[in-house]
Amino acid sequence: MFKDKKVVFSGVQPSGVLTLGNYLGAIKNFAAFSDEYKCYYCVVDEHAITVRQNPAELRRRTYETLALYIACGLDPEKNTLFVQSHVSAHAELGWILDCYTMFGELSRMTQFKDKSQKNADNINAGLFTYPALMAADILLYQTELVPVGVDQKQHLELARNVAERFNSVYSDTFVVPEPYIPTETAKIMSLAEPSKKMSKSDENENAVIRILDPRDVIIKKFKRAVTDSGCEVRRAEGKEGISNLMSIYSAFTGKSDDEITSEFDGRGYGDFKLAVGEVCADALAPVQAEFARLTSDKAYLESIMAHGAEDAARSAARTMSKVRRKIGFIEPKRV
Repeated sequence: MFKDKKVVFSGVQPSGVLTLGNYLGAIKNFAAFSDEYKCYYCVVDEHAITVRQNPAELRRRTYETLALYIACGLDPEKNTLFVQSHVSAHAELGWILDCYTMFGELSRMTQFKDKSQKNADNINAGLFTYPALMAADILLYQTELVPVGVDQKQHLELARNVAERFNSVYSDTFVVPEPYIPTETAKIMSLAEPSKKMSKSDENENAVIRILDPRDVIIKKFKRAVTDSGCEVRRAEGKEGISNLMSIYSAFTGKSDDEITSEFDGRGYGDFKLAVGEVCADALAPVQAEFARLTSDKAYLESIMAHGAEDAARSAARTMSKVRRKIGFIEPKRV
């Protein structure tokens, strides 16, 4: 059924409750690819352990991330949903691509520098080399299109470089992927520090809207959002907080900047913040209800994991057979 379809791949770490940035910048857009592409959406638990995790919490969040995929609109009948560690080819190809990724390339990754500062007592090798594993995640499925936030574009460029390098040595082996970055919602910013991306690891709870936050919490956080000393709702330099809120409001309502500015002309920031909070809470309510239903049925989620991993493994095996042969490994024989 998927023979003639191009491939989309993306993954989310189960390292915390997903945020509004994850929803608007990534997951909400994923469902749009389902009819035209063969889509692989992965819970990247192997990436999560570059930072120390509580094992029980990691298992729980892995189930929850899969449930959120489905609750946000990803139909398991139309998309391959799976857990990264359930397909061993990710780790295998990750190591192989480590050997085709240059030290200098990895040392220039800005996320390694950022995470090293935040985890100074655990700057491990995986934290340094995980962009090569990310490249393996993508290249394993001969991916044409990768929905990414702008903060991940550097990693996708690395995946492209590695694919091109491998192809130049061994002839065409991997598809060289292209990024898909939605324009208005590519990067949702912190409500407390609008110059920073909204992050699920932010210690300031008022900075982050989480997909599972209750309605009153969502509205309260938007009311506390940092803006500027003015009162006019318009996008402009120096108005990063209001600009961020406008992006969020636009994503939920479909209204343009001019329409938003006209709607709140003379009404001030208080009315605008409340309106943003309400449309956000209204949009997330059905997601939260479906999430609650899904997480009450662990057996169903495990069946989705199993079927997804089986489908992903079949595709991965075709790539790995080609890779092993080209680099000189002996293909394992069944006995």
